[in-house]
Amino acid sequence: MQRRIRALLVLAAIALAASALPAQADSGSEIYRCDDGGVLSQSPDGLPEMARGEGDLAREPDLNMTYQELPTSAVGKGKKWNNVVVVPVWFHVVHDNGIGDVSDADIDRQIRIMNLGYSGFYGGYDQGFRFELVGVTRTNNAEWFYAGPTTPGEREMKQTLRRGDMGTLNYYSTTAGAYLGWAYYPGLTDAKAYLDGLVVDWESMYKTSDRYKGRYDLGFTAVHEVGHWFALAHTFSGGCNANGDYVEDTPAMKIATSGCPADGTKDTCPNDPGFDPIHNFMDYSYDQCYTELTKGQAERSRDYWLEFRA
Repeated sequence: MQRRIRALLVLAAIALAASALPAQADSGSEIYRCDDGGVLSQSPDGLPEMARGEGDLAREPDLNMTYQELPTSAVGKGKKWNNVVVVPVWFHVVHDNGIGDVSDADIDRQIRIMNLGYSGFYGGYDQGFRFELVGVTRTNNAEWFYAGPTTPGEREMKQTLRRGDMGTLNYYSTTAGAYLGWAYYPGLTDAKAYLDGLVVDWESMYKTSDRYKGRYDLGFTAVHEVGHWFALAHTFSGGCNANGDYVEDTPAMKIATSGCPADGTKDTCPNDPGFDPIHNFMDYSYDQCYTELTKGQAERSRDYWLEFRA
């Protein structure tokens, strides 16, 4: 009962923060989640791990990207830094003759949801980041709209539309190909810097479509993807090993969550303390299950922000 009440409270909070403007869309291909950012310099074996949901379902692509390493001198700076950072956001609406042409109200609502998620409004720890919309572009281009990761369409779209520097969040609203979205970690090389930003399925925004109804339709896919942009790994990255997701206060987990387990006792690393963090935005739970990010995740994000994005 407590879990159900919690889920209802999350839904109520989102409804208070956002008024829905539904749009129609076709139900389509199999759902995949986001990309985990490719190869992190801190990954135990230097190789990306394919994330899998329950039932051994592959849910993300491999971007096959390498990143600059976070210097040892930069580790821990986030613990000493309490300033709130306002991140400028350029929102790029890419559509196919009106399909996916989300409204200004939809965009404003998405930014509010991101701010609520990172301020600790739904629960968890205030991450110290806020998002401010500074501009919107609208482009009618079918190739870009349907482009998947690492395709010519993605590269051309970003080379054309990208604004600002590495501290500017470029949000590309498309179909995200066969996925819900993907994002690149901080530390891209200069030659690859144009790829920086989020690509998010427009149908995962708050009630813009019925396609993901009851699963991924509350706008939290973008909250998840921004986590990768700040260098947060999936909570299940690394499984039950000592490093895990490189965050000390997220309990170890081996298998991504599917749905929202009602009793909250999913435990895929039974020899480690704590249950799986199914309510963490960096798991693969349904949107209504998400409520939190942790203090450790805030500190990791700040370390990477100060080194690569400030």
